[in-house]
Amino acid sequence: MKLAVAQINLTVGDIAGNTGRLLAAAHEAHAAGAALLLTPEMSICGYPAEDLVLRRDFCEACAAALEKIADEAPRELALIVGYPERTDDGLFNAAALLRGGRVEAVYRKHHLPNHSVFDEQRVFDSGDAPCVFSCGGVNFGLNICGDIWEPGPATRALEAGADWLLVPNASPFHLNKERERHAVARSRLVEAGLPIVYANLVGGQDELVFDGASFAVSAGGEVVVQCPAWREGLFYLDIAGNSCSGPRHGLQAEEAAAYDALVLAVRDYVGKNGFKGVHLGLSGGIDSALTLAIAADALGAERVHAVMMPSDYTASISLEDSRDMAQRLGVRYSEIAIGPIFDAFVAQLAGEFAGRAADTTEENLQARARGTLLMALSNKFGSLVLTTGNKSEMATGYATLYGDMAGGFAVLKDVSKILVYRLANYRNSLSAVIPQRIIDRPPSAELRPDQTDQDSLPPYDTLDAILAAYVERDLAARDIVALGYDAAIVKKVIRMVDLAEYKRRQAPPGPRITPRNFGKDRRYPITSKYRPERELS
Repeated sequence: MKLAVAQINLTVGDIAGNTGRLLAAAHEAHAAGAALLLTPEMSICGYPAEDLVLRRDFCEACAAALEKIADEAPRELALIVGYPERTDDGLFNAAALLRGGRVEAVYRKHHLPNHSVFDEQRVFDSGDAPCVFSCGGVNFGLNICGDIWEPGPATRALEAGADWLLVPNASPFHLNKERERHAVARSRLVEAGLPIVYANLVGGQDELVFDGASFAVSAGGEVVVQCPAWREGLFYLDIAGNSCSGPRHGLQAEEAAAYDALVLAVRDYVGKNGFKGVHLGLSGGIDSALTLAIAADALGAERVHAVMMPSDYTASISLEDSRDMAQRLGVRYSEIAIGPIFDAFVAQLAGEFAGRAADTTEENLQARARGTLLMALSNKFGSLVLTTGNKSEMATGYATLYGDMAGGFAVLKDVSKILVYRLANYRNSLSAVIPQRIIDRPPSAELRPDQTDQDSLPPYDTLDAILAAYVERDLAARDIVALGYDAAIVKKVIRMVDLAEYKRRQAPPGPRITPRNFGKDRRYPITSKYRPERELS
């Protein structure tokens, strides 16, 4: 039999639009001879719909869409669609089997993830019954996403007579996530012995980005079908016995996957929220250069406006490299000097600051002048301001509130400085859009004479390793020192991370590409007297 996997980009809350896309996929799959179409988790309403599912009117609209799809889809096609099901028994993350113009069966997700970016237990109730149906002489059981990450539901499907397991998913991306999914699928094979078809969502939704990369695993544990990452489409599998055949795409290297994730995240955040284009501050440094390349690849040069805002401390090569890169990409480019604005700020504050030496206050005023200019352009032209700070800076507070943090989407928020360099080199391997001098220069905020980042921060290879241990792995200070890092540097970095929590709460959202981002993943109190670095005193 022929089974179609719909790896499609859906939008949360666009019930009518999603319904149209699902119906189009159903008719296309039927015309291609498919007997069964599998769509992603919560495909009618998009994922994650968060507290929208608590609204009765929202669930009613999803239920009406379900009936519409059942009525208008080809009668001969079996179709699996996901939706929030509200009944007298509770509210469920559900998948319905539609066939013959009606809802033939409904499966309710058993295991509701409640970790990392997930908090489904907050809004949904758990199901406990298997769902098995026959199509083309094959008995298919249903699980939904988190069900295959835990033992139990797959075995229940086997006991109910399933030959294959179908798994609609909305599994968000992070680096190497595809390999994790394969390992989880194989663990369910060990448990229940059922071959698996895994259909995943593709697209950006706020912080999350979904990579698709749907696949199938045979009863022998081999990945026999691998759909491409980041690409929408219908992918067809021919099922025979306990194996199947279909497309077999290779998995990406880390740099390619991370770059594609950021491009898709920007494209969907801008597009789904109705912005005309983007503005960003171009400094001549590597972070803004990488952000500009991503924006141009995501949106096209015509929708990107780079603004260089030089001060007295801006090096001539920063101006030269910014002009060079803008020309290479063909984006609109402007230069607006901040000197007069900064001087006006200083003059107005002179009385209040009398008797006090210049310090980081004056540095931050420069960043805030730039932030104000970018937000004015955003207001006037209906654009989105992309901020350019990376994860290493956000971790340590090496950023200015209402300055370089001012904007609507933080493209590199989950990208460490070391990964920024890797991604810049990767993008240049495709075509040389980032001037090599930008990559080679020591990074600097250029807010005072002869400034470099390493004046305030440890070397980035050391800093990023300590941050990965503390932020992403939750290691104790003493355990980080035991890895070979200097105790004084570890103490300093931890203190910087903890004190900057109030800044991160005010930062714009940005795409998540690691297992532990600043946002939905890592949730620390701003007001806290716990100081883990004290154990090193």
